[in-house]
Amino acid sequence: MELTVLIGLLLLLLVIGVPVAFALGVASLATFWMLDIPLVVGFQRMAASMNIFALMAIPFFVFAGDLMHRAGIAERLIRVADAALGRTRGGLGQVDVGASMMFGAVSGSAIASVSAIGSTLGPMMKEKGYDSDYVVNVSATSAITGLLIPPSHNMIIYAAAAGVSISLADLFLAGIIPGLLTGLLLMVAAYAVAVKRDYPRGAFPGWRAFIMAFAAAIPGLMAAAIIVIGVLSGVFTPTESAGIAVVYTILVALFVYRSLTWERFIAATTASVRTTAMVMIVIGAAGAFGWLLALLQAPTQLADLLRGITENPLLLLLLINIVLLLLGTFMDMAPLIIITTPIFLPMATDLGMDPVQFGTMLLLNLGIGLVTPPVGAVLFVGCAIGKIPIEQTVRTIWPFYGALVLALAAVIYIPALSMWLPGLLN
Repeated sequence: MELTVLIGLLLLLLVIGVPVAFALGVASLATFWMLDIPLVVGFQRMAASMNIFALMAIPFFVFAGDLMHRAGIAERLIRVADAALGRTRGGLGQVDVGASMMFGAVSGSAIASVSAIGSTLGPMMKEKGYDSDYVVNVSATSAITGLLIPPSHNMIIYAAAAGVSISLADLFLAGIIPGLLTGLLLMVAAYAVAVKRDYPRGAFPGWRAFIMAFAAAIPGLMAAAIIVIGVLSGVFTPTESAGIAVVYTILVALFVYRSLTWERFIAATTASVRTTAMVMIVIGAAGAFGWLLALLQAPTQLADLLRGITENPLLLLLLINIVLLLLGTFMDMAPLIIITTPIFLPMATDLGMDPVQFGTMLLLNLGIGLVTPPVGAVLFVGCAIGKIPIEQTVRTIWPFYGALVLALAAVIYIPALSMWLPGLLN
């Protein structure tokens, strides 16, 4: 009965439009009351979920990503991608994917990526004759690559939620090949749609222009390199690397690009504080919700239910991903990582999947949810920037969904995609 109330009340609140954090919190507190557990325990569970040292990296990564966006690093990455990819049919679609992959590697945020690349490249694409729905579809779906290509603050949340010792360095390495594969498949989808719609072909500006564009982008790209190399080598922790990323970004924006004004700095600080506050409130509420799920033995019940359908490991993995995809369509990524990791990670490891591979699969799966209605945050941001209704994008986004699902299937059933690099360097 209590589990029914917990999940049913959450679904009801989400349906009527209550924000995810408050829906999780209200459902959790109501269940605490039904179980005759003092409500102070619920607030203690919320505080404990946020009181994890590794999560301190999140505000720094968010701040660094926002600074990069406002300092004009996105424009320089677009020039590199344009020089390398713009010559193909519908070349600006390829440029969008390439720039999103590079910016995602720097910022680690899908929202930041679609905001930076969409607002910068979108108007340029429309001027060249690209349809608005195509612009939004490419920008939104390619932003998902930033969840996999390190550094990604969602990997930090997963490592904290897993409850087992998982190396963040291994997670960073595990996301590289799946992130590149996802970007490549999205480029194929973007090219196929561009050919069908007869979009224009760009021109190669020459090697000199490409080298100059790449040289101008190196200082921005070095932020990701410093973070990843520093974490892999053990020179500094992920939290320290996030702080170093902020300092490095400020120095590059001030003294190399000279594009960071006081007004932009204040705007980036304000936006980062707001984003961090929202993320941490969601993490806290999700922590209390997840604790109740464990108390009410929801993981065991769900595992028994799925095993009652089939004992085939391949089909069980498919069922797990179907459940995750459905959850991702109406809940945000951070709370789902906190809630679903303790439920599905033990099942996946029982089936022989490494926790690092599961983390990569989880991030890509929930990333697809970010571009899927009814609660697709990245898709909504893309539509707001592109100034078109979400219904218009959904009618034509299916080739890009196909690319994302194909990448997800590869990550699920080809462990080497995630595990080869961590195994190579360990």
